[in-house]
Amino acid sequence: MTQFDFSGKRVLITQSGTFMGPALCDVFRDFQADVIADERPLRDPALPAQLVQEAGRIDILVANLAVQAPTTRVGDVDDDEWRHVFGHMVDPLPRLVRAVLPQMAERRSGKILVIGSASALRGMKRTSSYSAARGAQLAYVQAAGVELAQHNVQLNAIAQNFVDNPMYFPPEVQANPAFQERLKREVPLGRLVGAREDALFAAYLCSSAADCFVGQAFPVCGGWVAR
Repeated sequence: MTQFDFSGKRVLITQSGTFMGPALCDVFRDFQADVIADERPLRDPALPAQLVQEAGRIDILVANLAVQAPTTRVGDVDDDEWRHVFGHMVDPLPRLVRAVLPQMAERRSGKILVIGSASALRGMKRTSSYSAARGAQLAYVQAAGVELAQHNVQLNAIAQNFVDNPMYFPPEVQANPAFQERLKREVPLGRLVGAREDALFAAYLCSSAADCFVGQAFPVCGGWVAR
């Protein structure tokens, strides 16, 4: 089996219809994985465990968790907004890991990849609730990842921004001249990272070639966080 042949591997991708879900499903299917694509948001506390139970064997879990990013000024962020972003993007993560870990630990084999955001790595105005939630995801990955390594389960994250996806960069945003100028000004790459480029890197992190990575967050943002 080649490093990017996922034949016989069962891959669960959450929120598969939004954010990076479609591109992830396409790439893993291209590499012969048995993809379990679930489109539901996971705000319901019982749903992550239910989803894992329904899926059965899971070799790879891709926690693709996203919500429309609020653009509230920091002084105006209320409790409802805070609970909303954390409820959708942070709270489901440990529930998913708790649910899938027993079977992975028993087999001493498994990959868990969180599709996160580089907004946790570089400050942006009017994103305090969203960036805090994304930061919590990455902190969880770092801490939980070193524990899961003893079971030969690798938990890592992609911290992305300026990646082509219809949730955060829809066509009307990309067509805006002001956005094109922003890309040239802020992103050394000078363009959006392609959805497939990002998903291919996700596949690499879920492959046997990436067994050495533990609790790490990899920026995929065209150099935006390096500036």
